[in-house]
Amino acid sequence: MSKEEIREIVGKLAENASLSLCEYKKLIEERTHDSAALLRVLAVKKRKEIYGNRVFIRGLVEISNICRNDCLYCGIRKSNKNCSRYRLSKDEILACCKEGHSLGFRTFVLQGGENAVFTDDFLCSLIEKIKVNYGDSAVTLSLGERSRESYERLFSAGADRYLLRHETADSGHYAKLHPEKMSFENRMRCLYDLKEIGFAVGCGFMVGSPFQTAETLAKDLKFIEEFKPHMCGIGPFIPQSDTPFGNEKSGEVDLTCYLLSIIRLIQPNVLLPATTALASVDKYGCERGIMSGANVVMPNLTPVNVRKKYALYDNKAVEDSESAQGLDVLKNKMSAIGYEVVTDRGDMAVL
Repeated sequence: MSKEEIREIVGKLAENASLSLCEYKKLIEERTHDSAALLRVLAVKKRKEIYGNRVFIRGLVEISNICRNDCLYCGIRKSNKNCSRYRLSKDEILACCKEGHSLGFRTFVLQGGENAVFTDDFLCSLIEKIKVNYGDSAVTLSLGERSRESYERLFSAGADRYLLRHETADSGHYAKLHPEKMSFENRMRCLYDLKEIGFAVGCGFMVGSPFQTAETLAKDLKFIEEFKPHMCGIGPFIPQSDTPFGNEKSGEVDLTCYLLSIIRLIQPNVLLPATTALASVDKYGCERGIMSGANVVMPNLTPVNVRKKYALYDNKAVEDSESAQGLDVLKNKMSAIGYEVVTDRGDMAVL
């Protein structure tokens, strides 16, 4: 494909026009330094038109690393006998939120493995308490696949957002990353249920996961175009040594940043994190993500004594700007590249 043809596709993206699966695939296959630079400039321009130089922060609370699933890429998978398990109590979670609110966080992300102990009754009571204590704050859940009835109860209790990464929009690829009892169809059912119920919904995928191709990535981008999530979290695949994929290579930072720029142009008002995985692979991953079109960072509020136990992948960044207690470090990093960390719920802008 010629440079002119690539520029034509990029031009369509800049105008927020729909692309075909073939065009997304070509963007990935024909990636060059020049096309990446052009997309980055366009993505940052579009993001600044909507959000200015503001960077929204989320206080991440990893409430448990106990999980009933056996995803082949995940360090907290059920079969990992080397994982030191923990589960935070309600009081411990509320203490994290209290500290986070005092630091300036106005969104709390409660993330954990799929855990039967976190019943609807437990979670609804917890959400209601957070909302009573911190009425100016949003509650985001990232607790995996649940029934529609469960999602409805959590929404009624006051949860605002739900993150559920689809991991891949290709059913065949999905089957290669997950055990047989997990289905692509159910993952999609969950995402559409969440959106219909009224949640602000986040999806996302790993970049460079085993068996991933330009075509599967193109399907991810097309899915994002059609589903129109409120949030989209992507980061490089990082192997965890106690999983079946422990010897695989990590995903590329450059490709991750390239895809961040594309996603910003697909959906200009999307809330787009510079993920911890990006910062774990590259010392300047957070900054590179923001300079590629991202506008969200999620520092960690999890108690320090268990923070390293939530090991989805090896060598996870948990200190300095990735820690809620290192918020000043993050602010300085963002200021150095011309951005401002703000105290705000950081809801998606309505266009």
